[in-house]
Amino acid sequence: MYTVIGTSNSRAFRVLWLLEELGQPYRHVPANPHGEGVVAFNPAGKVPVLIDDGTPITDSTAILTYLTDRHGDLTYPAGTLDRARQDSLTQFLLDEFDAALWLAARHSFVLPEEMRLSAIKNTLRWEFERSQKTLVHRIGEGAFVMGDKMTVPDLILAHCLTWALTARFPVVETRLTDFLDRMRQRPAFQRAAAL
Repeated sequence: MYTVIGTSNSRAFRVLWLLEELGQPYRHVPANPHGEGVVAFNPAGKVPVLIDDGTPITDSTAILTYLTDRHGDLTYPAGTLDRARQDSLTQFLLDEFDAALWLAARHSFVLPEEMRLSAIKNTLRWEFERSQKTLVHRIGEGAFVMGDKMTVPDLILAHCLTWALTARFPVVETRLTDFLDRMRQRPAFQRAAAL
């Protein structure tokens, strides 16, 4: 059985949701970053951490990739053009969505107050809106980022859009708000959100 360390309001949500989608059993330890039991597995103190057979795996995207590859679901096979496109979209979301939201969080409550630059959030919101316009030209016509099949980028995008709304970053593209509504209706999403 897997163990997932991290609160469900962190990037650990992505891992919890994926495990629900995969129907895999897991134990959830809702620890905060730098909390008890986190640093022992990740010296940086960051969550999530997945423990599999006593081995810790850190970074939500690495964990998602590991689990989808291991279980052969919600991903395309390595070495295929579809997988290259999937990985490209994953990287785009991490660079353009996740990074902007994380930088805004750092300047809102993570960094010491004297190190925060609140004005940077306006620039980040502008970049976030611009990135949405780019993304809608890259995604498939189906219900998911890749088209008709749910994959790793769907988990990351839905998490980032949820995070954006919480952080008051507007989601301006209708296709993305519709996408988020569909993802939130998934039973696995709802089970993970209830944790």
